[in-house]
Amino acid sequence: MRTIRIAHLYYDILNLYGENGNIKALKKELENQGINVEVHFLTIDDDFNVNDYDFIYMGAGTETNQEIVIPDLLKHKKEIKEAIKNNKFFLVTGNAMELFGKYLLIDGEEKETLGIFGYHAKREEFRMIDECIMECEFLKKPIIGFQNQSSIVKDIKHPMFKVIKGIGSYPKALTEGIHYHHFYGTYVIGPILARNPEFLKYIVTKLILSIDSEFKFKKFNLKENEEAYDTFVRTFYQNVI
Repeated sequence: MRTIRIAHLYYDILNLYGENGNIKALKKELENQGINVEVHFLTIDDDFNVNDYDFIYMGAGTETNQEIVIPDLLKHKKEIKEAIKNNKFFLVTGNAMELFGKYLLIDGEEKETLGIFGYHAKREEFRMIDECIMECEFLKKPIIGFQNQSSIVKDIKHPMFKVIKGIGSYPKALTEGIHYHHFYGTYVIGPILARNPEFLKYIVTKLILSIDSEFKFKKFNLKENEEAYDTFVRTFYQNVI
């Protein structure tokens, strides 16, 4: 099995809420399968060729930093769009998801974003903060996490989650996130891979099989993650739902 290469885009600017934990969790589980992993930390003006990587990650940032990365990200618009179309793996969390829509509306002004998907985001004057729990059609167990956002996203055609309890993309949302091919985008932070062992195993499995369809997997050992997950879900249902 060849080395798997991961790009962590804007690691130093879009770095809120310990979201680099997603990369740490992913790298650890790939290595537990006996696979060599390279993580490349990339920021503004760095050379970035999306075709050099198997997995691309972007995390949450402040609203100011979100706007700072847009001009640099737009330089890679064509290549990123083609990569998503061709099943490249992307995970984007927090407000990084907004950068893949048509535009970001701030104080009535449309700020250009990648335009890969048909949704758009509107920056609000208030924040939406809540624990959340959601269903996902390709997972048996619910997704848990936390949301802290200042934007509302509209017109998502390929939502990833069905909201059981949480704010979703706006207070009365029924769905959240986007899932298209191997693009996974969500406001859920936590970090989502560390807190959701089934989702982590799903991503690791899909990523490996996309490179080697006959790979022989070792047993996953995520006991601590699973215990923490089960405790949260049990408490959440008892106290909230």
